[in-house]
Amino acid sequence: MLELDAETIYRHLAQRARETFVGETLKLVGVHTGGVWLAERLKRDLKIADPVGILDVSFYRDDFDQSGLKPAVRPSQIAFDVAGSHILLVDDVLNTGRTVRAAMNEIFDYGRPARVDLAVLIDRGGRELPIAASIVGATIELPADVAVVLVRDDDAQLHLTMEKRGD
Repeated sequence: MLELDAETIYRHLAQRARETFVGETLKLVGVHTGGVWLAERLKRDLKIADPVGILDVSFYRDDFDQSGLKPAVRPSQIAFDVAGSHILLVDDVLNTGRTVRAAMNEIFDYGRPARVDLAVLIDRGGRELPIAASIVGATIELPADVAVVLVRDDDAQLHLTMEKRGD
């Protein structure tokens, strides 16, 4: 199976973000959990002053009635004024686009940003909604029954694994 080096892909993502948003004032919002890890690293690497906003989009997903409440649902936290801000929404894997749609709905509940860009570590295709990332670490193609999962070890190093999805 395909080998993915998360740290190398992250460095590419951070470099692209540096080049794309040079001189701009960004505010970062990460989607729980992997997107938050990436946003925290980007905050440090891009020298962004504001705290990272954290979203758990569980209640905003369009499949909530099918999947129900997950036991690990956490409250979202955005400790800065969203209205008029340039938001860089960060997630680990972009697939159907439904998580990003849910995240944008929740962001707008906090206020109307001037702009929202999307950064993802992995774009694996399979879009069901017309959503595209502004910044992508790597683009890969995988069968629909394989999930890409970002994990972080005790030393805060990122790793990507691929797992067979359940039916």
